[in-house]
Amino acid sequence: MKLKYRLFRRQNGIYFCENRTTHQQQSLRTKNRAEATRLINAKNEAQENPLLNRQIAHAYLAVVDPEMIKRNWRYTLDELIKTKYDENARRWGIFAKDKALAAILDLPLIETRAEHFLAVLNAGKVSTNVFLRRLHNFALGFGWLLAPVIPPRQWPKVRFRPKRGITLEEHTKIVERELNPERRAFYQLLWELGGSQGDIARLNAEDVDWAKRGISYARAKTGQPARVRFDESVEEILRTRPSQGPLFPYLRTVRAGDRATEFRQRCKGLGIEGVTLHSYRYSWAERARECGYPERLAQEALGHGSKAVHRAYAKGVNPEHMTIGEWKKRQAALNVIPVQFKNPGCAGAEHNQEPAAPTLPLGAAVSSVGSGSTAVSIGA
Repeated sequence: MKLKYRLFRRQNGIYFCENRTTHQQQSLRTKNRAEATRLINAKNEAQENPLLNRQIAHAYLAVVDPEMIKRNWRYTLDELIKTKYDENARRWGIFAKDKALAAILDLPLIETRAEHFLAVLNAGKVSTNVFLRRLHNFALGFGWLLAPVIPPRQWPKVRFRPKRGITLEEHTKIVERELNPERRAFYQLLWELGGSQGDIARLNAEDVDWAKRGISYARAKTGQPARVRFDESVEEILRTRPSQGPLFPYLRTVRAGDRATEFRQRCKGLGIEGVTLHSYRYSWAERARECGYPERLAQEALGHGSKAVHRAYAKGVNPEHMTIGEWKKRQAALNVIPVQFKNPGCAGAEHNQEPAAPTLPLGAAVSSVGSGSTAVSIGA
């Protein structure tokens, strides 16, 4: 039987192998004839008995990790879910039931090829791409995969549907049309607080601090704390809810998908398109940025641990930046007077003294205006 590869040596002493069919040549990167002969024999044997070589590879791998040849994607998914809790565990449980994923659940990890993943991605949805990528990275991180199934830059791009914040006009229509008092208060708090539908539905009366006029809770998805102050409009809504226990006794028992379906039905009846319950978070972030609300406080109110995530929520607005002249006119209209300090500490000053305390009119409030500036607002 004619072998597929032949061995030869070039003038520089390095051995090469040549494919007798395609005449493609490849360096064996060695000048040792014994090593070159062993490599060429391995390549020829691999072509003659691929099944035998696969079994030999399994035998080698079994010595390093006995479970490697048995470990499949179902086992990997189960192990990943064990590291999650609460809302994240529920989301991964839903992904485990993805019909597109069923094709590879019983496939051993070491036998998985790129075409297996691509078939799943083509049959799945956006969430399939997101969660399968995380599952793949989980197996890769633990060393259960010898190499990436799909290189990082070759994964199909995740393309989400366009997202936008709900407008005041749309929100007003929904609230005016809603007859159920609990659901109406639910939509109103989503607008005022910007929380996710799950977090707002699970609010308790104990989460409300009436003395400090604040609401604080831990986000179910990330565990990140969220803290937000409320005003008279929110207080009026909270007064309509139970003073003890859950603020929304019924809605907290409803699945998130059912709450979203009911909201979508109400939007459809009003001719409102392109919004979901999550649009309330986008709207709150956009309104906060538009009015100049400090990003740190907005991030804390929404429970975002990352500035990048928070800015992604607020990207739908293009705030107008004022010139210095416009800012001065605005401060003058607000009856704000700059405070002049004596002997301000600065680089190169002869005497490093603390600024002298200014004399302020009775009832004046000190506020920060820009970087390194201070202003006093004179009360009426």
